[in-house]
Amino acid sequence: MKRVERVIAYVDGHNLYHGLRARRWKWFYWLDIQAMVGHLLKPNQVLKTTKYFTTRVKKPEDKRKRQEVFLEALETLSNFEIYYGRFLADTVRCHKCGHTYETHHEKMTDVNIAVELMSDVFRDRFDVALLVSGDGDLVGPVEAVRRLFVDKRVVVAFPPRRVSKALKRTANASTHISRKVLSSSVFPGEIVKPDGRILRRPSEWR
Repeated sequence: MKRVERVIAYVDGHNLYHGLRARRWKWFYWLDIQAMVGHLLKPNQVLKTTKYFTTRVKKPEDKRKRQEVFLEALETLSNFEIYYGRFLADTVRCHKCGHTYETHHEKMTDVNIAVELMSDVFRDRFDVALLVSGDGDLVGPVEAVRRLFVDKRVVVAFPPRRVSKALKRTANASTHISRKVLSSSVFPGEIVKPDGRILRRPSEWR
């Protein structure tokens, strides 16, 4: 009989979102991340904690409100932690017309994942780390876990349209998050919070 393995999931929310967006799967934006991770576990594994890494959207206002509702829905989950990075603004100049505009890029998610992953492995909090991401920048911390803790395993679950060959080579194993898993992991249309307030799936995500 196989021994029970403790699992901590590390979910790159930015990478997951853009994978879903690339497939135009808006229905799955309203995703129960905890349920999705549960569908990826083996029979002899138990999920201890899910750590979700994202960045708060500041504008446009309609997008900010949709994300806020989603984050509130995630906060209703047990053994679920959210870690926030930040967006940095860049001014970009068009070489052809000279027009300048502001763009934003996400910072800190890969650093936050690396910090939590290393902190947890040093404290012996998991047997298996389940990394939901296709970001090749995470090869370094995965390599460190495998090199320093040979009894620990790192499994990568690639979101739709998000694959890193380097990450696949570095991890102990990898899988792809299927549409079937996503379909089985969507929040109900309405979620009742402990205070009685109702959270509803944004109409744009249908």
